[in-house]
Amino acid sequence: MEPRLNLFAGPVVAKALKYFASASRVLIKESSLPKPTQDLVMPRASQINGCGYCTDAHSKDLAHAGESATRINLVAAWRETGVFTDAERAAPELTEQGTRISDGAGGITDEARTEAARHYDEEQLSALVCFISLINSSNRFGVVNRTPGGDYRPGDFD
Repeated sequence: MEPRLNLFAGPVVAKALKYFASASRVLIKESSLPKPTQDLVMPRASQINGCGYCTDAHSKDLAHAGESATRINLVAAWRETGVFTDAERAAPELTEQGTRISDGAGGITDEARTEAARHYDEEQLSALVCFISLINSSNRFGVVNRTPGGDYRPGDFD
């Protein structure tokens, strides 16, 4: 499978995508949201959205950063496992609800927001919402453009 477009071929779109990537980098480097929480959001939304490229990239980045194979493999089934902390479990719940908006679920439930707020302060919770939004947008780029997974190497975006 080949991508439908080279999104970086034109100067305007390439510039816009650089700004988009910059927003992600700011959150990754400067947010007080714990790194393990950030790392759970990315592959979980990507799995739900069926973005092979993003699922591949975020899973490999997790492994490269030293995350255990058990935790990486269980992201998709986080409810049925005990390998995530209560705080880490609140993040994929918020991620799933924020990702599945069009499924008629009505957005984020008060319960999910309250549980996340028990574990994260307002700044961290705001960063979590931004992470969820950005990864969902990234997934749309990948899915609409049919960007294939499998060839990503950790550090490709450094």
